[in-house]
Amino acid sequence: MASAQVPALNIPPNGLTRNGMVVLSGGSAANNLVDIFKTLIEGKKLNLSYVIPISDNGGSSSELIRVFGGPGIGDVRSRLVRLIPDDDDINSQTAAIRAFISHRLPDDPLAAKLEWLDIVEARHETWHHIPSSKKELIRSFLNLMNLEIVKRARPSSVFNFSSASIGNMFLTGARLFSGSFESAIYLLSTICSVPSTISVLPAINTNFSHHISVGLKDGTVITGQNAISHPSVPTALSQTPWSPISEIEAHDSIEDANLPGSLPSLRKQNIAFSKSDEEELPARIDRLWYINPYGQEIRVAANPKVLDAVDASRCIIYSIGSLYTSIIPSIVLRGVGEAIANQNIRYKILILNSTIDRETGPCSDPYSATDFIAAISKAAHESRGLSSPPTLDDYKTYVTHLIHLEGDGTPKVDKAELAGLGIQTLRVYGRKTELGKPARYDEKGLLQALEATIGNAEVRGDRSRRNTLEM
Repeated sequence: MASAQVPALNIPPNGLTRNGMVVLSGGSAANNLVDIFKTLIEGKKLNLSYVIPISDNGGSSSELIRVFGGPGIGDVRSRLVRLIPDDDDINSQTAAIRAFISHRLPDDPLAAKLEWLDIVEARHETWHHIPSSKKELIRSFLNLMNLEIVKRARPSSVFNFSSASIGNMFLTGARLFSGSFESAIYLLSTICSVPSTISVLPAINTNFSHHISVGLKDGTVITGQNAISHPSVPTALSQTPWSPISEIEAHDSIEDANLPGSLPSLRKQNIAFSKSDEEELPARIDRLWYINPYGQEIRVAANPKVLDAVDASRCIIYSIGSLYTSIIPSIVLRGVGEAIANQNIRYKILILNSTIDRETGPCSDPYSATDFIAAISKAAHESRGLSSPPTLDDYKTYVTHLIHLEGDGTPKVDKAELAGLGIQTLRVYGRKTELGKPARYDEKGLLQALEATIGNAEVRGDRSRRNTLEM
């Protein structure tokens, strides 16, 4: 008698069961969705991994990178702080730690330095209500940072404390002490009481800086995340990955903490940025790549833990945020595209931005939903080392579902076109906003859409509610 066939188990090659959800995101935009993702994994009993790029080189992070090297840590710190459990008691330990890690020094460099010394010497009011066990642990790494800052000081190059984030200073101190960015994240996660079912994973696990460049359709090259996404005024559209040798030599003649060959445009103190009144790009972004300190393109491998998380996931979510500086820097890394392409991952959900920004313009030629998916597919294809561009039939390999808003300023969604590509769409009715303000996702509506998409709930149709869904 023939033996009965045993159905194959849905187990990834590394032996992990598919009990995870991976969210690819940047910092501030996706922070607004943290509670939604937390509720979603609790209902599905999943582990959650946030994958965050480390290419941010703007604001106070630029000063840490200039003096100490290392990855851009601002978005990682931002997510860890957002994951601190809520507590209604404003005098609680968790509230005090959240306020302390979130604290920024004043804009004025002298006032910032004086306040930093107050913090290091435990005189500052932000230490109130933090238990002594955690206080002295945190302070030890801040003292180490202070020592390292003094050691690196030169008459021509001193550390600028202006607007420095205390959380960023702590993470850098912990990384320098342990020699491990991963260990620094673990330590801050423990101090912040981040739930054990949630991980914050840097896209690249490194102690070194990794910068990005983009090429526009008109041949323009822009170097550095800040110049791509939120440039200071005037914008640096004329940058190329190669700077004049004389300019490099002028910088290298001064002894400081910069790596030899580092591009001068990436060495500046406190690279400024603005999220308003940004100059439009003259053409669409064509592709993104990583560069070495000399500006040459390199193919960088992803953090192995990111690949493990994707291998163990049943759902991947491309969150709202800057397409080319928050999402694609993680996708284009070696290994990520292949992991995402796994057909055993049933749900690959793009939560479409509610507006067009600098990276998905210009206004004369704004991205549609299909263009967002095409950019993700192209980055994943490049990650896999495939020389030919993705075909329309490839899109569903990387994106299976699209959740979107509809209204003035939102990217155009052609449901018939996407259906023909094998991609399901789900419209969410967002929050009402002031006239002229961009639409925003309603938390209940977005949660309902995600639950309906991954099988937690049916689409329910009270058409009068603002969180109504429409297939």
